[in-house]
Amino acid sequence: VGWGQPLNIRVLILVDDAVAASDWEKELYRMAVPPEMEVYFADVATAIREHAKYAGDPRPGLLITGDIESMYRLVKGVKAIGNVNLGGIHHRAGRSEKLRYIFLTPDEEQQLKQLESAGVEVTAQDVPSARAVPLPEVLEGAAR
Repeated sequence: VGWGQPLNIRVLILVDDAVAASDWEKELYRMAVPPEMEVYFADVATAIREHAKYAGDPRPGLLITGDIESMYRLVKGVKAIGNVNLGGIHHRAGRSEKLRYIFLTPDEEQQLKQLESAGVEVTAQDVPSARAVPLPEVLEGAAR
């Protein structure tokens, strides 16, 4: 996580149904995280249920999702989430480049538009020192 050190992150919550169900994948993620950072793994349903606990932790924290679908379900399930950042969504079949670090499918674009129309601020920012790019600019690909 390129945001951990600059923001002094002490708690990381990874919301991903597949990772939460796999001890092997959780161990891989644990090995990649600095020892001073506590990591929680949750499926989307658990993250919705436990969100108030995560938000109440006084330590600097970051909640990330494994994909847009998980993020969409989480935000729909937790009305207190008012903004989301797209920090890096890699290329794969069916995705088109929007920014050098953001590739989206048409379905993912639609989910992001739905969140924004529901009042959630959606931006893209790959590192803390970069400018947060508003969703309309992301979808236009104008900020490349």
